[in-house]
Amino acid sequence: MSIQTLRNLCKFAATSIACAVMATMAQAQTSRFDELANAAFTENRPGDETAQILRDELLFQRATQTYLWALPLINTLGMKTGSESAFGTGYNVLPIWKKRLDAKTLVTTPNSDVIYAMSYVDLGKDGPLVFEAPPMLQGILLDFWQRPIPVDGGKFQGDVGLPGPDAGKGGKFLLLPPGYEGTVPDGYYVYRSGTNNVFIFLRGFYQDPKNLKPAVELIEQAKIYPLNGKAKAKPMVFPDASGVPVNMLPVADGRAFDQLKELVDSEGTNFAESDSLGMLASIGIIKGQPFAPDERTLEILDRAAKTAYKMSRVVGFEEVLNQGSLKVYPDRRWVNPLDNVTPPGPRKTLDLSWKNVAGGYLDFDARIWFFTNYYSVSPGMLSKIPGKGAAYMIAFTDGEGTPLSGGSRYRLNLPANIPAANFWSITLYEAENASGLANGQPFPSLGSRDKPSQNDDGSTDLYFGPQAPEGKRSNWLATVPGKGYFAIIRLYGPTEAAIEKSWKPGDFQKIK
Repeated sequence: MSIQTLRNLCKFAATSIACAVMATMAQAQTSRFDELANAAFTENRPGDETAQILRDELLFQRATQTYLWALPLINTLGMKTGSESAFGTGYNVLPIWKKRLDAKTLVTTPNSDVIYAMSYVDLGKDGPLVFEAPPMLQGILLDFWQRPIPVDGGKFQGDVGLPGPDAGKGGKFLLLPPGYEGTVPDGYYVYRSGTNNVFIFLRGFYQDPKNLKPAVELIEQAKIYPLNGKAKAKPMVFPDASGVPVNMLPVADGRAFDQLKELVDSEGTNFAESDSLGMLASIGIIKGQPFAPDERTLEILDRAAKTAYKMSRVVGFEEVLNQGSLKVYPDRRWVNPLDNVTPPGPRKTLDLSWKNVAGGYLDFDARIWFFTNYYSVSPGMLSKIPGKGAAYMIAFTDGEGTPLSGGSRYRLNLPANIPAANFWSITLYEAENASGLANGQPFPSLGSRDKPSQNDDGSTDLYFGPQAPEGKRSNWLATVPGKGYFAIIRLYGPTEAAIEKSWKPGDFQKIK
C-alpha cells in the first residue's frame, strides 16, 4: 500500500491520531525496505557496512522462516519441555489431568471437558516401544511433526480406540522408529513413525463431571515398555497434572532454536528434506555439530523467533487463507480449517500432513494457521460418520467481525436440538497464546453436562462478559476486561444435522 493511498484511507479514520499512527508505521516499514533495496555498493560490490547489514538481514529472514517452517515441532517441543520439567521424563511417565485441565496449565486450546494424558517417547534412545491400551481407551499416536503415524495395512493413521484398528477393543500397539528393518512379531498393531520422537495423546471421557474416577482409572491401565524388555521395564507412573502451574506453550524467543538443535541431534536423516535441513544449517543447526552462536547472532535469532511467533499469530486469526474461506457457514463467522481435509468440506485439498494433494505442495500457511493455536489431529477426530468423531467451530469475532473483547458483553444462541450424540461444550481461550482463559471460574468452558437452562423453543442462550446477567449465571462464562479471547464449540459425536450443516449456531452478538 502506498503512503498516498494510506493518506486517502485516513480520511475515513476515526481520529486524526489513528491516521497519523498508521501513516508513520507504513512510512517506517517502507523506509526499512528501501534501506535494504538501496544499500550502497562501491565499485559494484558491497562495502563492509553494507555487507554486514545484508548478512544480518539474511540471518534474520532465514531464522524467521525456519521458525515458521518448524512450528509443528516447536509446538510439540513446548509441550514436551514443559511437561518433563514438571512431571519427569521417560517412556514410563504419563501425566494425567485427573481433575480436568484448568487455566493453570498453559497449553494451546486444551479441552476442559475430557480427561487428558500426554507423554513423549524417544524410539531412537529406547528402541521400539509397545503401547498397551485397555478397551475403550481413546488416543492418537503422532510423530513430532504431529502427523498421525500410519499403521501397517494402510487403513488407519494414528488413532487408538474406536476409530483405530482395535475398534475399541484395546490391544498392543508397536511403535517403530524410522527405517526399522528388524523382525516385527505377531500380535501387534504396527505403527511406523516418521520421527524417532513420538507424541502420545490420550483422552478419557466421563459422563458425570462429579465422578471423574472411571475415566482416570481407564487411562491408568495403559502401559508403555520396550519391545524386547518388558520384564525389565520401568514401572508406569501417572503424575496428577491438574492444578499444577506448568508452561507447555510453544517457545516464542531464541530458545526455540536450542530446542530444535536438541531434536535434530536425536533424529535420523529422514527427519526433514534436504532443502529444509539446509535452512536449519544456514542458521547453524546441523546434526552432530556444535551450535554455539556468538552474542550478535544470538540477538538476531532471538528477535527473529519473537517476530516469527507474532507473524504466526497474524496467520492464525485469518478467516481466509490462500484465496479460500475457512468459514463453516457462509453467513456466520465460525471458522474451521479442517473442513478442507474431510468431506463434505468445501475444498478437500489438504491431507493430515498439511500437503495440498491437488497441487502437490506443502501448504505452509494452513500448517502455520493450525499449529499457532492448536495441536494433534487424526482421521478419527474428523470422522464424518454420524455419531462418531467430533465437529469443531471457532469464533474469533462477533457477528460484525469485531474481535471478541473481555470487557464487552455477548449473547450466543444455540438453536434447539444441538446435534451432538455424546455432548457439546464451548470453551474460551486467551487471544495472546491460545491457552485456556484464566477467568476466575474453575474451568473456562460450559456445556451440555453442566445443564444450562433452555428457552421455551428448546434453544440455549449463552452469555459472556465480566459479570453474569441477572438470573443467567448457569448459562454464563466470565471474561476479563483488557483480555481478548476466542471461542471453540465442540460437538462430540456430531449427528447428521452437524455434518450436513443444517444446524448452525448464531454468532456472538454484542449486548449492552
